[in-house]
Amino acid sequence: MGNKMTSQVEKTKAIVVGAGQRGFGYAHFQQCKPEEFQVIAVADPKEYQRRQLQRLCDIPDDMAFEDWREIAERGKFADCVVICTLDQHHKDPAIAFARRGYHILLEKPMATNEEDCREIVRVCKENNVFLTVCHVLRYTPWVKKITEIIDSGAIGKVVNIQHLEPVGYWHFAHSFVRGNWHKESESSFSLLAKCCHDLDLICHWMGPRKCHSVASFGHLSHFSQKNKPKNAASRCLDCPREVESQCPYSAVKIYIENGVKSFNKGWPVSVLTSGPPDIENVTEALRTGPYGRCVYDLDNDVMSQQVVNMQFSDGATASLSMIAFTGSVCTREVNVFGTKGEIRYKDGQPCVLQVDFVTGQRYHHKLESEHKGPLSGHGGADYCLMEHFQQALYEKDFSKIQTGAEETLASHLVTFAAEKARKENRVVTINEDMSFS
Repeated sequence: MGNKMTSQVEKTKAIVVGAGQRGFGYAHFQQCKPEEFQVIAVADPKEYQRRQLQRLCDIPDDMAFEDWREIAERGKFADCVVICTLDQHHKDPAIAFARRGYHILLEKPMATNEEDCREIVRVCKENNVFLTVCHVLRYTPWVKKITEIIDSGAIGKVVNIQHLEPVGYWHFAHSFVRGNWHKESESSFSLLAKCCHDLDLICHWMGPRKCHSVASFGHLSHFSQKNKPKNAASRCLDCPREVESQCPYSAVKIYIENGVKSFNKGWPVSVLTSGPPDIENVTEALRTGPYGRCVYDLDNDVMSQQVVNMQFSDGATASLSMIAFTGSVCTREVNVFGTKGEIRYKDGQPCVLQVDFVTGQRYHHKLESEHKGPLSGHGGADYCLMEHFQQALYEKDFSKIQTGAEETLASHLVTFAAEKARKENRVVTINEDMSFS
């Protein structure tokens, strides 16, 4: 990068909008590259989260805001904005800051409906703004290794991909039954919220071939009133012990016994309160808030399992399965089948397996995290995403970013097409102009 990067005036200056788990995490890049990157302002309606990020990045009080609109109304005073609000609140700040000329790092999904995604891309292009969407899995060591093997031609032409996303039973209950993504009208459908990552990977591995036909089926299983155990209370804290102890979705188990009492004050416990996640605050949150309610008493309406089948322009096919009822949490499994070999991998394993049909050899490609500091999440991918984004801005070389506006829009449209196919019980065609029929 050269000595120029060490100059104080050459730092990439950033604003963080949304100081929750993801925004707070990305802000740690300042600790990794203090000579190159600085968070100079933050906006979040929750004081505790806002203060946390202020302390992390040494942000003065006059640069900490409850509402991002106060920042957008000012003249441009930073290079970029990192938007990590809730899904349904992505569109407005993205468009407002794009019109101000800020480059944007936007948490996935881009927006919660097709029209808003298209509008964000259009406004960014009109204002010559570079948009990066946080499909962070692209930067994980195992994804990069699979991509490398495919691009090398070692398995020939890819003809099929099978992909599994095991959400995890308690994770689904936390996020999609009790949590922010429990109801489509208030957030987004679960396939978009949880698996736009996975559909993006499938499209990425298929290369220049476009997905043109999509079918999908799904169901909301188990989390409904008819499955509520006899004598169960409306809140886990009030549930008879003989009932609560037999429930895998007990909030007492998830947030108290396996949470604060086990010294786990990070996610998911950290999102329950607006203050420190201690035993008192967590207990009060379970007594009064949504995370303490019985999973069988809520108004959740998003799918707990869904399958997506895709056909690409040359006849290649792919399938994705998302399932809530798993012991493992987000340990994705993928099989890639080519004309000369295959690739198999389960997240968490130390090696990617490649089978060569020509020689009969089996190769075990060892994986290592590329960063072990405060941005070590996703095998160091969180750090890699921020590094590529910052370098792209500094060097004005946007080829360093893999998930720009057009490519992200294309994979998002596959997700929207899948949900349309599920709801209308038909095959949806994605046309050349990216419209549906």
